[in-house]
Amino acid sequence: MTETTLEDVERSLDRATDLETEEAVSVLRTARQDVADLGSNPDVDEQRRRELEDRLDQRIREVKERDAYDSGLGAAMNPEDDEAP
Repeated sequence: MTETTLEDVERSLDRATDLETEEAVSVLRTARQDVADLGSNPDVDEQRRRELEDRLDQRIREVKERDAYDSGLGAAMNPEDDEAP
């Protein structure tokens, strides 16, 4: 089996942009685990690996927040001024 590369993880990160929330989080978590696994590979650029790990963590948070906003929490946080005189 071929080991996942940083380029593979970057492609997963890009692909997750177009997916529904649940599937996007799943793809991102798998990619996050792949990046963590690459930490033991001496041939991998550690700085680039860490930056990609941070990007994945951020994207997972963004997707979850987007889902929370889309499911109505955003509307509750930003109510319309229906009660204004």
